[in-house]
Amino acid sequence: MNPLKIYSPQKIQKYINKRFGETKFGEAILTINELNDLKTSPANYVLLGIPEDVGVLANHGVKGTKNAWQACLKALLNIQANEFTKPENILLLGEINCDIELKAADTLDKEDEHYFEELGHIVSQIDTKVSTVVEQIVSAGKIPVIIGGGHNNSYGTIKGTSFALKKPISVINFDAHADFRPLEHRHSGNGFSYAYEEGYLHHYFIFGLHKNYNSQAIFDRLHSSKTSVSYNLFESIAIQRTKSFGQALKEAESFTVAAEKFGLEVDLDSVQDIPSSAKTPSGFSVNDTRRFISYFAKNSNVAYLHLCEAAPIPGTEEEKQVGKLLAYFIMDFIS
Repeated sequence: MNPLKIYSPQKIQKYINKRFGETKFGEAILTINELNDLKTSPANYVLLGIPEDVGVLANHGVKGTKNAWQACLKALLNIQANEFTKPENILLLGEINCDIELKAADTLDKEDEHYFEELGHIVSQIDTKVSTVVEQIVSAGKIPVIIGGGHNNSYGTIKGTSFALKKPISVINFDAHADFRPLEHRHSGNGFSYAYEEGYLHHYFIFGLHKNYNSQAIFDRLHSSKTSVSYNLFESIAIQRTKSFGQALKEAESFTVAAEKFGLEVDLDSVQDIPSSAKTPSGFSVNDTRRFISYFAKNSNVAYLHLCEAAPIPGTEEEKQVGKLLAYFIMDFIS
C-alpha cells in the first residue's frame, strides 16, 4: 500500500468555510500531484499529517492522538491568507496512510500477554512509512512540518531526515518526558532511544523535563550520555526560576545547534491544560510554547518541526481549540 495519501485541491475544499471579500489560507495553500513535484514547488515548508495513536497505546497510554491532524486542518485552512500568514510558503502534502495499522491494532486481544509487543510491531511498520516520506521531503530541499500522532513518530522523522542529509542530526525536544526509555518494543516512549542507538541522532536536548514524571533510570541514562544528551528542568525555569526562559532557550541552542542541522520537537503533553495523551495541570503556557517555536524557527539549521501527542475529542469545543493551537504553532514556525 502507498505510504502516503496526497491531498488534492478538491480534497481540502471540504475544510474551508469561504467568506465573501476574504481569502482563506486553504484557498491559497499549495498542493502537488505526486512526490516528484516537491522539487519544483516554490514552497519552503511541507505540511504532513500522521493520524495514528498506536505508538501511544504501545506505551500503555490513552488513544486519541490520531484526531489531531483533522483538528489542525479544520483550523489552519480557515485562518486568513494575508501578507503575514503567507500561504504560498507552505505546501499541504497530505497524510501518512495508517489505515491498515490502525485496523490491525484494533483487532489485537488486549488480554494477550504479547499485546504490547504486537503493538510495537505495528509501530515499526508506521516508522518505515514515516521515514520514507520524510526522507523524500528533506531530499527535495524542503522543511517538513509534521502533525502527529504519538511521539513514536520522532524516530521515523529523525531517521528520514538523517538519511536525506546523509549524516546524523541533533534534536531539541520541548517535552515533560525524555522519551528515552529502553530499546524494548517500539512505542511513543523510546523514539529518541532508538534514533540515538542507531546513529541517526547526534546531540539531543530535552527542554523542560518534569521531575515527577521521569524515572531515576531515565535520569541515570541521560547522565551517562551527557556529552551528547542534556536537558533542563521545567521546575528550574517556571517554578524556582533559577534560570529565565530566555536563558533556557540559549542553553538548548548552545548544546545542539553548532552549525549542525537539528529537528524541533514539541510534545503537547508539556503545555498546560491542553488535551493530550498525558494532559498536565502544570506546564508551560501556550505563549511560552509559541516563543520557543519562534526562537528556533529563525535558525537556518532547523530541519523540521514535529507537533505531537495532542488528543482532542472530535466534534467538541476542545477539538476547535486544539486545532487553533496547532495552527498558531505552525504559523509561528513558517512565518
